[in-house]
Amino acid sequence: MRTKSEIISLLTNPGIIAVVRAQKQEQVLPLSEALIAGGVIAIEITMTTPNAIAAIREASQHFGSRALIGVGTVLDIATCKAAIEAGAEFVVSPICRTELVALAHAAGKPIMLGSYTPTEAQTAHEAGSDFIKIFPADGLGAGYIKSLRAPLPHLKIVPTGGVDLNTIGDFINAGCAAVGAGSSLVSAKILQDGAWAELTQRAKDFVAAAALARQKK
Repeated sequence: MRTKSEIISLLTNPGIIAVVRAQKQEQVLPLSEALIAGGVIAIEITMTTPNAIAAIREASQHFGSRALIGVGTVLDIATCKAAIEAGAEFVVSPICRTELVALAHAAGKPIMLGSYTPTEAQTAHEAGSDFIKIFPADGLGAGYIKSLRAPLPHLKIVPTGGVDLNTIGDFINAGCAAVGAGSSLVSAKILQDGAWAELTQRAKDFVAAAALARQKK
């Protein structure tokens, strides 16, 4: 079993978290295999995925140490507990639900609470959130992250929404610890077509873009 610090290290290198909203449970294993082949091992299975807890359990058992399977869209303690028991190695919430922190940490798992404003971000940090998920980031952009980190440089920020191949470099250069990539990586069309080779290539492109941005920092 990986320690919390080991999981955090894997989340930040290469620093791409695939936010998966699968259309059906059966897609989770092949899409995860495609992502792993492309170098993206951090896979956040959102609770909007049908039978999400079962999908997390299946993926965790199938991939073992090859992948980092987490749970997303966690809104309450019961969901958080069920996902961790199913094998989720990290927990993500789109909102600042501070009571989730103690449960995740008791299980030795890092947690990422959602925030939009500086006050929410600092509140999440003070509650013990390992990362701050800035969501939705598409209306804010990398400039907002840079401005936010100027007075709050201690925040480990992970933007989600608006992260694509054109913006990932800007977000990383703004000081983000990692990024969450949803439909720009795992698109509805890829899921519908089962275009796993395309997904692998897209994952490779994201990893390369992130690496290039870090080299320029």
